[in-house]
Amino acid sequence: MPETALRSRLSFGATDRETFDICRAEITIVTHKIRLAGILILLRVHPSLAGATLTEETKAAWDAYLKAANAAMQARLQPGAHFLWLDDEPGRAEGIRTKGPYIAPAGPHIPKKVQSGLIHDWLGAGFVPNAKIDDIVRVVRDYDRYKEIYQPGVIDSISHGTDGVKDLFSMRLVNKSVVAKTALDTDCEASYFRVDDRHWYGVSNTTHIQEVDKFGTPAQRTLPEDQGTGLIWRLSSITRLEERDGGVYVELEAIALSRDIPAAFRVFVTPIVRRVSRDSLATSLHQTKAAVDDSVARRKQERPLP
Repeated sequence: MPETALRSRLSFGATDRETFDICRAEITIVTHKIRLAGILILLRVHPSLAGATLTEETKAAWDAYLKAANAAMQARLQPGAHFLWLDDEPGRAEGIRTKGPYIAPAGPHIPKKVQSGLIHDWLGAGFVPNAKIDDIVRVVRDYDRYKEIYQPGVIDSISHGTDGVKDLFSMRLVNKSVVAKTALDTDCEASYFRVDDRHWYGVSNTTHIQEVDKFGTPAQRTLPEDQGTGLIWRLSSITRLEERDGGVYVELEAIALSRDIPAAFRVFVTPIVRRVSRDSLATSLHQTKAAVDDSVARRKQERPLP
C-alpha cells in the first residue's frame, strides 16, 4: 500500500480476508503509536524541548497558508472549475465508490516546514451511498453529538449557537497516540454555504486552543494559550459535499499547525506523524459515514406507513 494513499474498507462489508487485513492494519497502527510514544518521551526529556511557545512568525506563516487554502476553495466555485478534487482527473469518483475512501497529503512536502513549526495538510475523499446532502449537513452541524460521533478523540462537545453567520462550539480533544496525559480545550467556529441544491461547502477553524497538562490526574492544569507541548497549535478544515450518483461525495481537507520536529528526530518521527495523520482522517470519515447511515436508518423507521 503506498505511503501517500489509503483505501479504507471499514465503511463497507468485509470478507474474511478483508477482516484479516483490517486486523493486521490495526496491529500496524498500534505498533506505530508505540514507536511514536517512545520518541515523544525523548522529545519531552530533551532539555531544549521541555515546553514550547507559539511565535508570531509561526502564526503569520499559518495565516498565509490558510489564506491560500481558502483562495483555492473559492477558485473551485468559479464557472468552468471542478467543485470536487475528485473530478480533477477521470476515474477518481468511480474509484471512491468502488474501492472506498482515499486519503493523501494535499500537496507535496507535507508536513510543510515553516518558521518554528510544521503545517500538516491532508485530503480525504469518500462516498456515502443512499444519502442526501441534507443528511450530511445535519450530522456535521450537530456539535453537541460530536462527543458521541467522534469518540474517543472527542470526549466533550458543546454547541454555543450561532452569531448569525458562523456556528460556534467547543470541544475537548484527547489524542491517545500520545504518551503524556494531555488534552486540548478548543473553541471553534464553522460556516457552511449552500452553493445550490446539490453542492455545499464549509470552513471550520479553532479560535482558541489551550493544552490541559497531566489530564485526568490530581495535578491537571490548563496552560496559557499558545504554550505547551505544541503537538497541536491550530486546526482548520474545508469540507465539500456534492450529491450525485445515488449518494453524496464528501471531501475533507484537514489542516493542522504543530511545533517543528528537531532535526535529530525528524527522520524517525516524520513517517509516523504522516501515518497518524492519515489514520486519524480515515477514522473521521468512517465515523461521519456511520453517523449518517444511522441517522438515515432511524428516519426511515420513524416514517409513518402509507
